[in-house]
Amino acid sequence: MKMNRRQFLNHTCATGTTALTSVTALGSLGMMRSASAQTAGDYRALVCILLAGGNDAYNMLVPTDGPQYAAYSTIRSDLALPRDTLLALNFPETGDRTFGLHPGMGRLAGLINSGDAAMVANVGTLLEPFDAQAVENGTATLPVGLFSHADQIAQWQTAMPDQRSAVGWGGRMADLMQGINLANGVSMNVSLSGSNTFQSGRTTNEFSITSEGDGALSINGYDEDSFFGDFRRRTTDSLLSPTRTQILRSEYRRRFRDAIDANTTFATAMQDAAQLQTTFSANGLSQALRQVARVISARDQLGASRQTFFVTVGGWDHHDEVIQNQARMLPMVSNALEEFRDALVELAAFDAVTTFTISDFARTLTSNGRGSDHGWGGHHVVMGGDVSGGRLFGDYPLLADNSVLDVGRGIYAPTLATDEYFADLALWFGVSDSDLALVLPNVRRFVASGSGSPLGLFGG
Repeated sequence: MKMNRRQFLNHTCATGTTALTSVTALGSLGMMRSASAQTAGDYRALVCILLAGGNDAYNMLVPTDGPQYAAYSTIRSDLALPRDTLLALNFPETGDRTFGLHPGMGRLAGLINSGDAAMVANVGTLLEPFDAQAVENGTATLPVGLFSHADQIAQWQTAMPDQRSAVGWGGRMADLMQGINLANGVSMNVSLSGSNTFQSGRTTNEFSITSEGDGALSINGYDEDSFFGDFRRRTTDSLLSPTRTQILRSEYRRRFRDAIDANTTFATAMQDAAQLQTTFSANGLSQALRQVARVISARDQLGASRQTFFVTVGGWDHHDEVIQNQARMLPMVSNALEEFRDALVELAAFDAVTTFTISDFARTLTSNGRGSDHGWGGHHVVMGGDVSGGRLFGDYPLLADNSVLDVGRGIYAPTLATDEYFADLALWFGVSDSDLALVLPNVRRFVASGSGSPLGLFGG
């Protein structure tokens, strides 16, 4: 898709086709390929937090040096946060430029300044390196459905901005690496938010759990130790007995039986999960991360050497009351991240886990009079013991009315592709450089084969 700067403002989700496609090379990936990490004895986990709806990242990470704060304040007008409320971040290597975090994110500011977390600036979906002149000329090739929630939230999960796909890059990693874990029916990909695209592969799917109890999902009353529980169990087992000859019924029976057995395996493993001393807040994100920490503590019982976790926090589409909504929601994220860090330290697992955020897109820097509208490039958090914390990765744009990155209404184009962001995460997870393009099909447009880590997120 090609368009010029003016056409950006009329771009809608109608662009493109609806075919569900994926990379042909992945068809038999689970049987044919093995990642370098499959011989590794260490444990690693990626925890993906989706801020669904499009977080206004320019009010999460704000320039505080005089000239840039002045530009920020002018462009944002009624959305600008007071300079003296912003929490100073001690980024090295940013020269005269200084930055502050949203005033409600004190705990995250502490994580960053102590070196346990970092920020990644101006990331977004790209099909090719951004070229302002190409956009102006109408020759730039842009992602499908650029300002569409449905398309952009999917592309952050699939890493395929040129098409609509049902296969996520976490799913492709699991297709590639599932053999490293014990074959007990519990997927490498564990979801606290049900079915999702990020963890859906061609040969693997997510294993869904809840934040309550041991997390295992089961048939109501199936495991109940009572007359009625025994009746339900015997009736269900009879219905699922291997006597079906019709192929669809037989396949349904097999999948249903496997799901019951996998949940039993998971529940049994979780009997040995840690009783954490760390206190978690009562909100949904904190409770989900609490459960993630407990699952990580039971990794040996589950036979897991690699795991991904997926958590969704919705409600970020702030076309109005962005100031009020972020004042309520960003502290929740900040507090949950610190609580999760504390739990992982308690488990001696902080070095083995990397937590990162994604979102549909950032927002317009300009105000619509009530809030902000759909944007493009935004800023994200990465946390972990192996992360080169305390730093700002990527290039935070120079804010100006005539910025070449501004494609209209304060929509800033990304200078860092999601492929570069995800490449660092995948390589750390154990995907080999030679297999990276199987996980991230678009990555070679941004990262040359053999060049290693694009950002240096884990460079020490």
